[in-house]
Amino acid sequence: MQKMSRLSALIGPSILNADLSKLYAESQKLLDNGADYLHLDVMDGHFVPNLTFGHPVVKCLRGKIKEAFFETHMMVSNPDQWIAPMADAGVNQYTFHIEPVNNVEAVCRKIKENGMKVGLAIKPGTPVADVEKYISMSDMVLIMTVEPGFGGQKFMENQMTKVKYLREQYPLLNIEVDGGVGPSTIDCCANAGANMIVSGTAVIGAQDQAATIKLLRSSVQNAIEKYSQ
Repeated sequence: MQKMSRLSALIGPSILNADLSKLYAESQKLLDNGADYLHLDVMDGHFVPNLTFGHPVVKCLRGKIKEAFFETHMMVSNPDQWIAPMADAGVNQYTFHIEPVNNVEAVCRKIKENGMKVGLAIKPGTPVADVEKYISMSDMVLIMTVEPGFGGQKFMENQMTKVKYLREQYPLLNIEVDGGVGPSTIDCCANAGANMIVSGTAVIGAQDQAATIKLLRSSVQNAIEKYSQ
């Protein structure tokens, strides 16, 4: 197997469960406590039943936080619609669900033309083969470990077969997991091969955010070292 020496263990807390009236303060606190990036959940009320925030809020946040890596997780029916506004808002990586999209390649190209990295996301019921055909156009694949749309759901361990398959086939691919990930489930994710970890409730609600983020990162780093031997 090709070595994964260039992979990094990256922890990106989801701010979905934070106090959104204090979005800047909560986000800065996460970064100060060791978060590698911020995972911003954007929902349109169509692709998922919930509704969160859009590019104006992200742009305001970028105005306060200049340097951090922003990933928007676009749980929307028409991801093409928001590419330019999110690029203008200062987003670094635009992660979208392939399920509602007719021309995934075109969306990927437009994201790159707008200067952002491409993330491809799939829901638990979507076969990994559906996303595999587009990996060459992407910078990351997100395997959802809950149904998208709500925070605080129970982790779906059966999704680790997708992560394991992708890690075996694409040793240097950035693989992200999102949903129910925390101290009790991190080893499962890390050992399957996930290197980018989205954790919402477990980090936001932790008494010691820094210690929780450190624990998550340590588990992933240990797994990467094992793979790299």
